[in-house]
Amino acid sequence: MSSDFEGYEQDFAVLTAEITSKIARVPRLPPDEKKQMVANVEKQLEEAKELLEQMDLEVREIPPQSRGMYSNRMRSYKQEMGKLETDFKRSRIAYSDEVRNELLGDDGNSSENQRAHLLDNTERLERSSRRLEAGYQIAVETEQIGQEMLENLSHDREKIQRARERLRETDANLGKSSRILTGMLRSV
Repeated sequence: MSSDFEGYEQDFAVLTAEITSKIARVPRLPPDEKKQMVANVEKQLEEAKELLEQMDLEVREIPPQSRGMYSNRMRSYKQEMGKLETDFKRSRIAYSDEVRNELLGDDGNSSENQRAHLLDNTERLERSSRRLEAGYQIAVETEQIGQEMLENLSHDREKIQRARERLRETDANLGKSSRILTGMLRSV
C-alpha cells in the first residue's frame, strides 16, 4: 500500500512542478497561447485533485500506527494544492484583465484617465468629508448653546418662583397689617 502512495506522491510532485511552471508563464504568453495554457493548467489541476483523492484513500487503508506520518504529508500536499489554485486564480485574473482591456480597446492612456478620475473623486470625497465635519461641529456647538439656554431658563424660572413666593408672603403680611391697623382704628 505504501508503495502505491509513494507512486502517487511522485506523480503529484511531477504534476505540481509542471503546473507551477505553467502558471508562471501564463501572464507572459501571447493571447492565443494563453487560452490554451489556461485550459491545460485547469486539466492538470483536476488531475492533481484526483491524485490527492487516491492518496487520501491509500492513507485510510494504512494501519493506524503508521497513518500519522502519511496524514501529515497529505495535509502539506493539500496546502500545496490550495496554494497552486490560488496562484492560478491570480494568473487568470491578470489574464482576464488583459482580455478585458483588449476587448474594450483600453490602452495606456485609459489608465492615466482612470488615475485622474480617481484623483478627482478622492478630492471630492475629501471636500465632502470636510463639509460633513464642519456640519458636525456646528451641530455640536448648537447643542451646547441650546444646553446653556436651557440652564439659563431653568435659573430664571427658579428666580421667578422665588419672587412669586416673596410676593405672596408680602401680600399675606400686608393683609395681616391691614387687619391689625383696622382693629387699632376701631379701638381708638
